[in-house]
Amino acid sequence: MSKFHYSKSRYIAYTAIFAALSAALMALSFSVPFMPSFIKLDFSEVPALIASFSMGPVSGVLVCLIKNLINVTMTTTSGVGELSNFILGVLFIVPAGLIYKKKRDRIGALIGSVVGSVIMGVLSLLTNYYIAYPVYENFMPVEAIVGMYQEIFGGVNGLWECLLIFNMPYTIFKGLLCAAITFLVYKPVSVAMKTIDIKLRVHRYDKLVEKREKEDGAPHDPTRSQEEHVSVRCPFCGAVTDKEICPFCGARLHGSSAKTSASPTDESAVKKQR
Repeated sequence: MSKFHYSKSRYIAYTAIFAALSAALMALSFSVPFMPSFIKLDFSEVPALIASFSMGPVSGVLVCLIKNLINVTMTTTSGVGELSNFILGVLFIVPAGLIYKKKRDRIGALIGSVVGSVIMGVLSLLTNYYIAYPVYENFMPVEAIVGMYQEIFGGVNGLWECLLIFNMPYTIFKGLLCAAITFLVYKPVSVAMKTIDIKLRVHRYDKLVEKREKEDGAPHDPTRSQEEHVSVRCPFCGAVTDKEICPFCGARLHGSSAKTSASPTDESAVKKQR
């Protein structure tokens, strides 16, 4: 399926909205019974994953970055926890977004989410062992950290074994859980985003037509045939253009077959662009 092209202003606005939501969700983290109390669960990767699927991996990375920059102002880990969270978020979001970009359907989203979760989980061993936990040791001896793991399962010995048995499966589980939530909310959120974007573009187009009519002193007929170009109406957003690809919604137009009248607010048409 063809990718929906958001305008630059809407791209920035949606990325900022998802970043704010992600930061709020990160602040609402909570402890889970099968992990030490200092490890929290949150769903802040959900907005980042939605941004990565709908607008590309760069948007998802920006959401992760802004989220952690906001939360670093309230950190208790000297920013190391936020740095680790950002690295793991990128390891999850980028593979998922790139795979979905190549295969834009549910299977592509599923494969991307699973691959991203596994990559994030495996590489969390390195980020935790070499980045996060050395800083935590300044506040708590490594023996005390390992002891908190041993209270849950006494068969672990040493920090590396704790990370392998506890943190890696937990991180993979967290990624899959965020992916499952994304699957539930992605379609209505994506349709709403595209509908708003198309309405604003068509409104802007109508304003340009009105301005041209005033300048010409006569009604402007955007569907008239010209010597070099034939303007057609996009069946998805209702805009009139002489381009092969609609500059408003990104739909591919094919000559006369695109001369179908469609309402710019028709949500069923918007869904076809997913």
